[in-house]
Amino acid sequence: MKVSVIAIGDELLLGNVVDTNTPFLASLVDNEGWQLVHSCQVHDNPLDILFAVKDAMRRSDIVLTTGGLGPTKDDITKQVLCEYFGGHLVHDPEVAANVARIFAQRGLAMNPLTASQAMVPDTCKVIPNASGTAPGMWFERDGKVLVSMPGVPREMRYVFTGEVLPRLRELDKVDRMPVQHRYFLLEGISESKLNGELDALDANHVLHAVHIAYLPQPGYLKLRLDSEKVDELEKATAEFASLFSEYIFANEDTTPATALIDTLKALGLTVSSAESCTGGNIAHMITSVAGSSAVYNGSVVSYSNEMKINVLGVNPQTIARLGAVSEPVVEMMAQGVARVAQTDCAVSTSGIAGPGGATPGKPVGTVCIGIHTPAGTTTGTYHFTGNRADIIERASTKSLILLLRSLK
Repeated sequence: MKVSVIAIGDELLLGNVVDTNTPFLASLVDNEGWQLVHSCQVHDNPLDILFAVKDAMRRSDIVLTTGGLGPTKDDITKQVLCEYFGGHLVHDPEVAANVARIFAQRGLAMNPLTASQAMVPDTCKVIPNASGTAPGMWFERDGKVLVSMPGVPREMRYVFTGEVLPRLRELDKVDRMPVQHRYFLLEGISESKLNGELDALDANHVLHAVHIAYLPQPGYLKLRLDSEKVDELEKATAEFASLFSEYIFANEDTTPATALIDTLKALGLTVSSAESCTGGNIAHMITSVAGSSAVYNGSVVSYSNEMKINVLGVNPQTIARLGAVSEPVVEMMAQGVARVAQTDCAVSTSGIAGPGGATPGKPVGTVCIGIHTPAGTTTGTYHFTGNRADIIERASTKSLILLLRSLK
């Protein structure tokens, strides 16, 4: 089945809110073996919404819309859908009861705008939304389906996974093999170089039944191999793993932080971090993963030289002689935080994230990284490009990958 997604809301186009609904729906559509052929964002404007609906219905078998269903006056999706599918708004007692239940749970008083949530087009099938006040709506026309869902991500996910997806599966009775996926995370090779190297595999017809998706991430590259033919996919996966083994640091759909935590758990080791230029971002990456407390003891954000000296035990003469951005300093930082936090492993960073702070021989983007494991401490100096946020993100990611590689 061909699918289109329309995300409705001024806040999306103004950049006030990031659209997380479309990537979520795209992932689930892909997992079902359906094809996402089109997605767009539109203003809370009836003409824009109507044009987007007409265009998507022309392109697709299934159209999924999110947003524009709230109680405020700018949420006009229902009126537009009435215009396209015909009919008029009617009061739905079940929706009204759900709205009343939710407001009672929250201790809030109903008002006329809230009560209007119970008005739905009489040409749709109402989809329950126990997670919020705006119901989903299922429309059919000329053998095609449009499903309108709330824009609040939590509500949309509840409606789609619990109500919409099972109904769409009933429509899709095609007897075919589902698309299988294999993932690799690589670091140290550019997308262009990797693409050139893959030409050799393609020339040997290893990839003739396999589609490759390049998914660049800050500091590393995610690669996905897709195919309905499992044997061909396994052959291509094995060839790829052999050819690019020096660049691969994970062979599943994961993140550097999650892969590191899983490895530390498997080895029975703990980790801490000492951060200067990354300012706690490594700690954030690690602690964003559920279960990280089993291996992560904590961080010292040693932004000043005094913190490096007094807390981590960095030799002040080394800082005076070589500067804080130097490999001997991050070596002592890593060893110091491992001692303070009582961990087996540690990562440390000290660098120049910019836009100022550059010195002769140390331009913006220069970052020294220390890696401490039971086998010893290693250091390196790296140069990252981009703005301040880019440099911090890439240096943090590089630190996690370096520790992961050293453990493997």
